[in-house]
Amino acid sequence: MKDNFEDVCIPFNRSPYLDIEEEYLMKVVKSGKISGDGEFTELCSSILQKKTSSAKVLLTTSCTHALEMSAILCNIKEDDEVIMPSYTFASTADAFVGRGAKIVFVDIRCDTMNIDEKKIEEAITNKTKAIAVVHYAGVACEMDTIINIAKKHNLFVVEDAAHCIGSTYKDKVLGSIGDFGCYSFHETKNYSMGEGGAILLNSKNFVERAEIIREKGTNRKKFFRGQVDKYTWVDFGSSYLPSELNAAYLYEQLLNFDKIKEDRISSWNYYYKALKELADRSLISLPFIPFGCTHDAHMFYIKTKDLTERTKLIEEFKFRNILAVFHYVPLHSSPAGKRFGRFHGKDIHTTKESERLLRLPMYYGLSQKNVTKIVDTLYNFYKK
Repeated sequence: MKDNFEDVCIPFNRSPYLDIEEEYLMKVVKSGKISGDGEFTELCSSILQKKTSSAKVLLTTSCTHALEMSAILCNIKEDDEVIMPSYTFASTADAFVGRGAKIVFVDIRCDTMNIDEKKIEEAITNKTKAIAVVHYAGVACEMDTIINIAKKHNLFVVEDAAHCIGSTYKDKVLGSIGDFGCYSFHETKNYSMGEGGAILLNSKNFVERAEIIREKGTNRKKFFRGQVDKYTWVDFGSSYLPSELNAAYLYEQLLNFDKIKEDRISSWNYYYKALKELADRSLISLPFIPFGCTHDAHMFYIKTKDLTERTKLIEEFKFRNILAVFHYVPLHSSPAGKRFGRFHGKDIHTTKESERLLRLPMYYGLSQKNVTKIVDTLYNFYKK
């Protein structure tokens, strides 16, 4: 079915599937324990904790909710300010806006599409509480500089690591470098549970409160561990536990972590090598991976000359039954971005680069035949 479908149309994304998920799902159903924090939740959390060396990893209902938990743990209050890039998904900002914060957007680097670390310090005021970094396309921000700035000004660092499970910066796993890291297991990500995420707590000091926040503000987790004889409402919180069904679906993918990653890396490398001639002729730009960084092949993008050329290229792909898509519209130009935030300094790269960027199909199991078809379509387009 999959091969027949892809003979007709090459999708932009397909969620990973390893043929054993139904077995785990049925095990959960038959157990009668389908709510959160069951066997598979613990297994997934344990795998992630070992991979990241974080003090604690907790599965959540989404990366958005992991970010919301981070904002609560940062004690974000009304009129606090949080610095972040404008080139990101709304969730990065929503998590802090929901606590009453003002968002201060700064420009991005044109090479990685990540926050420009050189623009952060000048945006800091006496209201600044945190820096939220986004590792775009699974490629790390310049974390040494950012951590040093945060320490100098006593700020929290939250890593929106939705794109980068398995990526590293100077041998450190992304998500484990700041105070908090936030992963996504949405269906569009490398490892999926449909809707879901995880929060990485990189200091033991935050673990107990994070467990309480995640359990609707109760100390229910301590009760189940036998640390208290009853549980009660002790803090602000919400329901951030994913269903055990979601965790069961994710588990086999985490067991096959390297298999999935290597498959995606193979497609990414083929794209890069095959398209280098077009880049050398200055017809397109290719992704940049800084020295000391590894990536997880979350996406492969190119940059066209401008918005007009990108629009024509998208139409060419559609004509060839290939779904290639652009990405974020910068938040500072959106109605909510203007209402809840401001852009500090000049928008030199954010808008310009966002209008050039085009994402090519990338997923586990993408066939060599279809990667070749995508590459050939690009060459034919630029030949014309």
